[in-house]
Amino acid sequence: MNTSFVGYFQDLEEPRVYTENMRHELLDIVAISILAVISGAEGWTDIFTWAQAHQDRLATFLKLPNGLPSRDCIRRVISRIRPDQFQTCFTAWTAAVCDASGGEIIAIDGKTLRHSFNRHSGKNALHLVSAWAVKNHLLLGQTAVDQKSNEITAIPKLLDILDLTGAVVTIDAMGGQKQIVRQIREGGGDYVIGLKGNQQHLQEAAEQEFIKHIEDDFAHVACRQHHTQDQGHGRTEERSYYQMKVPLDLSGRVEWDGLKTIGMVLSNTKCNGKVTDEVRYYISSLPLSVKRFAEAVRGHWGIENSLHWILDVTFDEDQSRISKDHGAENIGLLRRIAVSLLKHYRGDKHSIRQRRLRAGWDYEYLAEILGKTDAS
Repeated sequence: MNTSFVGYFQDLEEPRVYTENMRHELLDIVAISILAVISGAEGWTDIFTWAQAHQDRLATFLKLPNGLPSRDCIRRVISRIRPDQFQTCFTAWTAAVCDASGGEIIAIDGKTLRHSFNRHSGKNALHLVSAWAVKNHLLLGQTAVDQKSNEITAIPKLLDILDLTGAVVTIDAMGGQKQIVRQIREGGGDYVIGLKGNQQHLQEAAEQEFIKHIEDDFAHVACRQHHTQDQGHGRTEERSYYQMKVPLDLSGRVEWDGLKTIGMVLSNTKCNGKVTDEVRYYISSLPLSVKRFAEAVRGHWGIENSLHWILDVTFDEDQSRISKDHGAENIGLLRRIAVSLLKHYRGDKHSIRQRRLRAGWDYEYLAEILGKTDAS
């Protein structure tokens, strides 16, 4: 394995103050942490233990002037790296490896690291808001806040670092803010935004519009419809998507930049004899194209399965108690980058869990996960 991927981290600022006493290279510590998390490490001790098991291999492409850094050294250094710099380096690397394409659906959603709080310092559990390229299974960016309610302030910061040209951005009701919509449009993107209690009047207006026309099967209005059915693991889910042009007299219409259509999704789920019905409403800058609308809605739901569920089940993120300095945010970024690379790998049809296990056992397989360009 060569060191080409390490080059993307050359611009990281050294977080240690007394550099004259440093015994270990910053890039060595970063490289070890990346490789270990992809290979199954879930905390500082795991990272160090993985490095011990692979010390001879690591010595072939890392400097390691004084052997392996200790567990505490890894913890201190990774926890003190500025998250914004760490993210810039990571996303540049994964974009090069995974080649995100234009026209992507970008799902923005948050997840709380439930055990990252610290009662002694009064620190709340960290809430990470991620931008996920749905088609390419690629993390595009991440912003941290200390409460879920602060997503409203986090999303604009995240949008600032994204190239939105030609993209469709999907956000749940928490991000249904006029200034966020305006920012997406100014960035060259379109949006599909869920409606809920935080935009109660707009939601009620959209709801009434669909109720008015659904009784005569939309005979007097242009409305596109699309129906799907999915089955698996004892679960059947039917979804009906409806999309119509935004009525000129819709309450609050002119306040939402680029608003062209409203949407409704009816879902009926049968699982273990239990039936659940749900209705959701959306606003969008997309023109009438119900399949594109449905793709965006399903793509947003996909962030739960493609990222958050994997982080909980395969990476056991909710049990992580890392909380000091920037540790929780930076190790959270490491996990999300690992998910991106593991999902993007096309060399086999194994699950993410199986790929992660094999990467920990098989060094050459790990090199392939990194993008094959790094294999010796």
